[in-house]
Amino acid sequence: MSITSYNGKILRVNLSNGEIKNEVLDMKLAEKFIGARGLGTKMLMNEINPTIDALSKENKLIMMTGALTGASVPTGGRYVVVTKSPLTGMIACSNSGGEWGAKLKYSGFDGIIFEGASDSPVYLVIEDEYVELKAADKLWGKTSTETEKILKEIYTNSSVLNIGPGGETKSLMAAVINDGDRAAGRSGVGAVMGSKNLKAIVVKSSRNSIPVSDSNALKNEMLVAMKKIKEDGVTGTGLPTYGTAVLVNIINETGSFPVKNWQGSYSNQVENISGETMTEKYLKGTYHCHRCPIGCGRVVERNGEKIGGPEYETLWAYGGNCGVYDLPTINEANFWCNELGIDAISVPCTIASAMELYEKGAITDEECEGIPLKFGDKKTIVEWTKRIGYGQGKLGKLMAQGSQRLCEKYGYPELSMSVKKQELPAYDARGIQGIGLNYATSNRGGCHVRGYMISPEVLAHPQLLDRTTIEGKAQWTKIFQDLTAVIDSMGMCLFTSFALNIDDYVNFINAGTGTNHTAESLLETGERIYNLERLFNQQAGMKAEDDRLPKRLIEESISNGPSIGQKSHLDKMLPEYYTARGWVDAFPTKETLIRLGLD
Repeated sequence: MSITSYNGKILRVNLSNGEIKNEVLDMKLAEKFIGARGLGTKMLMNEINPTIDALSKENKLIMMTGALTGASVPTGGRYVVVTKSPLTGMIACSNSGGEWGAKLKYSGFDGIIFEGASDSPVYLVIEDEYVELKAADKLWGKTSTETEKILKEIYTNSSVLNIGPGGETKSLMAAVINDGDRAAGRSGVGAVMGSKNLKAIVVKSSRNSIPVSDSNALKNEMLVAMKKIKEDGVTGTGLPTYGTAVLVNIINETGSFPVKNWQGSYSNQVENISGETMTEKYLKGTYHCHRCPIGCGRVVERNGEKIGGPEYETLWAYGGNCGVYDLPTINEANFWCNELGIDAISVPCTIASAMELYEKGAITDEECEGIPLKFGDKKTIVEWTKRIGYGQGKLGKLMAQGSQRLCEKYGYPELSMSVKKQELPAYDARGIQGIGLNYATSNRGGCHVRGYMISPEVLAHPQLLDRTTIEGKAQWTKIFQDLTAVIDSMGMCLFTSFALNIDDYVNFINAGTGTNHTAESLLETGERIYNLERLFNQQAGMKAEDDRLPKRLIEESISNGPSIGQKSHLDKMLPEYYTARGWVDAFPTKETLIRLGLD
């Protein structure tokens, strides 16, 4: 079977013996699971036993492009990293933009499967059909920027993906970095890459397009979509002007901006770290990923050099959550996250947990080795980011394993604001009920981009829902989760969903691949992917009680701001959500699996 827009080829690299093979992509699986997130998850489930140690040779690392990665569609340049997460012990699928994903597709491959582990550091070079493993001993220990600079001097006009010291030391919060400051950031995928002694992947291609089924139809749909994107208030104005930092003031005004490790949910200092302030005082440029008309990436300055600026999540995590309302300091901390290849959400959230442990006297001054973990201390967030990334000191090594393990070690597991051991992002689930349900049921742990309920509950897309109520949130969450699985698998950016609807994605996938999807069948494909991920987690040892929120969000009311007195009502939403999904006790029933073709 042949579906247009795919190369029909997978690269398999055995790092244990150096063997490199080209394999034919199973097009039936491509049709059933689309690409990127869906196809990568299916391939991983076919390849490994979900019970293995995530940092063992038995784990595999899959880099997968989307069905429309490289095609002429808005934001069509994304790729994913799929593996078993060492942070959560469950499925990991981390998504990134930039240019790397498109260049891999243009080189002639739909994805790469890495298996085994090299005895010494290596990197992979792909130049169209030419593929070679090379020694990376001289790159080991280098930061992400240093690594990319060295490799791009050797391989001009290439795109470089790599890990920093965080991945080398196997921090469970290690990220995969590409194209300067783009990151497959969450779930510890960089640690898996480090465990295989794989430092980098360099891709060059002489092509800059892929064949599609109906180029005229795709072009017409692109013009329609571009108009919608430009006219939408979020994608046409807010994100291009202020980046994701546009949310700082918006979320704070709802009283759902967590502060001091979620001890509060509102701050009167956020203007200092807002998108408006960044744009006015610190912005030096913007960044567009491949084929992106939005350009939400920020460029700031550090010591006279232009660097990638922080996203909303990072501004919140170092800002409100750590109590540091100083943009230059947050820019510096974010810089070190990128340089060291560590997650710019989980790392500052782990620092915030450590700050509360220090506040309670659990962590001592002696353990801090000269840099006390005090809320609001500017030096603290930069220095401890470095210690975590390099795995320095006893406490630094422990914090590099994430907040759940840190807080359990000190006897305060409830101070880890995480789900399935992954740190929560920047929206208080007590003030925004639906996002809490999404957090709890996310297959990859605490995550906002697997069902972005902020869209209807705060931003009124596609309509405004009452953020404080639970009515209808189960069905809305399911739909957003299924739609996101589709967008991720197509190789497009989630931000397009502010302006586009399911019919737009149907038109794109049909024109690009030659399939005959309807809105119903495409959403069902997203549902199939979501259920497959849940099956992986079940086989990996997930329990029903893992679909939970931290005790603080269930038992403690918001103490300040516009949402004062609110708690999460997850217990009331969860049964309705399971019914909507066709699940019992957090897992799919046999009937649901048969309906989705997963039996």
